[in-house]
Amino acid sequence: MLPNLLSPFWNRWMVPLGHLFRSRPRYQIELFCLALILLIGALDYEAGLDISLSPLYAAPIALAAWFVGPASAFALALFSIIYWIMGEAAAGAVYYGWLAPLISCTMRAIFYAFYVLALARLSRLQVSLEALAEKRALLLSQETAKRQRLEREMLEISEREQRRIGQDLHDGLCQHLTGTALASQVLTERLSLQGNGEAAQAQRMVDLVEEAIVLARGMAKGLYPVEMRAEGLMQALEEFASTTSELFCIDCRFVCHSPVLIQDSPTATHLYRIAQEGVSNAIKHGKATEVTILLEEAENELRLVISDNGHGMAPASKDRGLGLRIMADRAKMVGGTFQVGQAPSRGIELVCLVPQVVVNG
Repeated sequence: MLPNLLSPFWNRWMVPLGHLFRSRPRYQIELFCLALILLIGALDYEAGLDISLSPLYAAPIALAAWFVGPASAFALALFSIIYWIMGEAAAGAVYYGWLAPLISCTMRAIFYAFYVLALARLSRLQVSLEALAEKRALLLSQETAKRQRLEREMLEISEREQRRIGQDLHDGLCQHLTGTALASQVLTERLSLQGNGEAAQAQRMVDLVEEAIVLARGMAKGLYPVEMRAEGLMQALEEFASTTSELFCIDCRFVCHSPVLIQDSPTATHLYRIAQEGVSNAIKHGKATEVTILLEEAENELRLVISDNGHGMAPASKDRGLGLRIMADRAKMVGGTFQVGQAPSRGIELVCLVPQVVVNG
């Protein structure tokens, strides 16, 4: 209970005071402690013999032991004992023999010796703990930076591989299927001219190949979605919303009230992936039938919002979902923030905020 009560006082006053003293040269702290001893002695003399302020000498001695060292504290303690006995004599204290003041001074010296040694030991322990804490904090920050760098590299590698596969699909498979469709079409026309009954089946094969071409191009577009133009993200999100509506038979809309131009292509790609993952989660996990992708500029930042009318998300999945962590990492990579909340009607709402400085490249 007591540490909890003293914690605000310690954090508000003692910690800043400690930083102030540690930033000062040793001789300044020693002069300050000596001045305090002289002031206490003067006040003790003015208070007379009825009131003793001698316990206050422990404060400057403690400061010296904590911030300077035991040698300086011992010297100040010895000076305070001599100064105190001189003040007592000047104030009119009467001693019947020399034994009483000698015992008193000896008891004070013994007390200050244990007092100084204990405080000096505690001070060294605190310095050691602070150094250890700083070292561990540095190691933790380095480890965190390393982990973030590895995550960023993994996302970049994944992005490059997706683009490469998308280009291979477009330039390789799609072209091969197109050639196959043309050859099949020629064969169909020949069979039709010959009056062969297999012409209808051949035409069916041509239709299937053309459907495969459309699917392959859609896959290539999904893997390499954002073109290297400022308006590329808007076009990619609009095509993605249209394709999603057709494939999953839901109402997926892209809303952009005013043109949002993004000069930085990697930023546009990461925002597209965030929208892609958000819509996928809404359909697979939230069982949503309506999904809205909102892209807009607000003050000094860009907002990407994915909202749905699904069943929402379990509290545990907000922290453990791999997709959410990937979206959050992508937002960090472009200098933005990522938030998960409740949609205005029902379902969930994913919000990614990116500063305009990043958006404008």
